Amino acid sequence: MMDKSKYLKVIDDTISNGRFKDDWDSLSQFQVPTWYEKAKFGIFIHWGLYSIPAFASEWYSRNMYIQGSSEYEHHIATYGEHKDFGYKDFIPLFKTEQFNAEEWANLFKLSGAKYVMPVAEHHDGFQMYKSAYSHYNTYEMGPQRDLVGEMKDAFEHQGLEFCVSSHRAEHWFFLSHGKEFDSDIQEPLVCGDFYWPSMTEPDHQDLFGSPPNKEFLEDWLIRCCELVDNYKPKVFYFDWWIHTAAFKPYLKKFAAYYYNKGDEWGTPVAINYKHDAFMFGSAVPDIERGLFSELKPYFWQTDTAVAKNSWCYTADNDYKSAMEIIRDLVDIVSKNGNLLLNIGPKADGSIPAQDREILLAIGDWLKVNGEAIYDTTYWRTFGEGPTKILEGQFTDGTTKTFTSEDIRFTVKGSCLYATVLVYPENGIVHIQSLKEKSTHFHGIIKDIHILGFDERPTWERTDEALTIYTSTVHSEAPVVLRIELD
Repeated sequence: MMDKSKYLKVIDDTISNGRFKDDWDSLSQFQVPTWYEKAKFGIFIHWGLYSIPAFASEWYSRNMYIQGSSEYEHHIATYGEHKDFGYKDFIPLFKTEQFNAEEWANLFKLSGAKYVMPVAEHHDGFQMYKSAYSHYNTYEMGPQRDLVGEMKDAFEHQGLEFCVSSHRAEHWFFLSHGKEFDSDIQEPLVCGDFYWPSMTEPDHQDLFGSPPNKEFLEDWLIRCCELVDNYKPKVFYFDWWIHTAAFKPYLKKFAAYYYNKGDEWGTPVAINYKHDAFMFGSAVPDIERGLFSELKPYFWQTDTAVAKNSWCYTADNDYKSAMEIIRDLVDIVSKNGNLLLNIGPKADGSIPAQDREILLAIGDWLKVNGEAIYDTTYWRTFGEGPTKILEGQFTDGTTKTFTSEDIRFTVKGSCLYATVLVYPENGIVHIQSLKEKSTHFHGIIKDIHILGFDERPTWERTDEALTIYTSTVHSEAPVVLRIELD
């Protein structure tokens, strides 16, 4: 096992000798990697022990110990009493017999994604990778495979950027409700135990409630740095709760260590965070299951899932349509953001048919229209149209009803791309932002092409709008107009 004190010294020495120090002034030197800003679309993967019960959501490990919850009742009916079959007893059932990293990589490549981010450790505390620090990992238990390592090799072979996420922080309290009745979670719990520490669950937005102790925080730091050292991820994503007060010194240490390692590798890296866990400008803000209503002057990312109700596979997933996700992708990119789209493989490692169909449909659209997405940047305005976007986290539960007047803009080289989110049945598009003497544009349009269609449209500019006329363009998916400027 790893010598904890020696590793903590390695972390401190790396910070002492590197360009980045563990303070916000130094960490403000961070710059978003160019490849990341250009990539626009990535895949998130929630896969773990929670995929075995495949019930309700990836929070099964917590909720199965909350008396009276649907997960609690389901667990007793399916697996028996908690004292006889607890969460740890899913480990030998996690066999991943259908998992093939190369097949996953091929699918993600076909989806048009440029980066892929498996969850390396979720709130449940089970590591999906080989660890020298904890025995509770997939290399020593369950499938006895370094699943994250296999993914890294396969994804990078396909030219996909490899990233990871850690949701370890919430393990401080995640399984604590099992102490409230006769379950398999019993004191004493010590560092190294699967269920350790199972402390009292606080208000999740209380910045000072139930603060983790030094032992847990050092454990958290080591696990994160081990992932960095062994897998060299290009982006490291953190879930919520690290924004609480006790984590702050350790967040700075991790960021300084990771950014300095990126310098060592000659590979710029980035951190994703929620709320105000990191000082603005020292990492990339992430909006969970939500969007911004306006263009932002800073780069950002939204993470959401193909299913509205769960991040992991369940038998009752409420799926979004591929068209809904494509429209969100266009909207996000027009506002200077990236979309990180989650799928949930089954416990055996197979990808559900509906997840696969959605990814392939997105990929088909990007094959035709990707030039309006990849390597682009934002224009003077993100777009136009009557549909209002509800801003903030957890706002993607309701499907947005876009119209033929909803248009989004991106720019690359001498081309302005106008993506019509719902193409009009009469084939006539009005773009008010490009009217004569517009406050947004008073330049010269050379030509207009429609991506994926042979028809050459006719067009005119008036004081009301740039109007494009087509007769053969029909599509359920967004249609991209490539406007060449002089």
